[in-house]
Amino acid sequence: MPHTVALLAAAAKDQGPGATLRIVLLASIVGAGLLAWFLLRGYRGDDNNDVND
Repeated sequence: MPHTVALLAAAAKDQGPGATLRIVLLASIVGAGLLAWFLLRGYRGDDNNDVND
């Protein structure tokens, strides 16, 4: 068991920041999409929340 942990640690060390950057990039894209949806949903003209009916 300790040998496999050492092998996995050595393999992960050689990979570099690729997986972390992929996760950060994906989270940024999803976050930007959610932020755009949240900000732009108030500009729809088909809502019926007007005070002066």
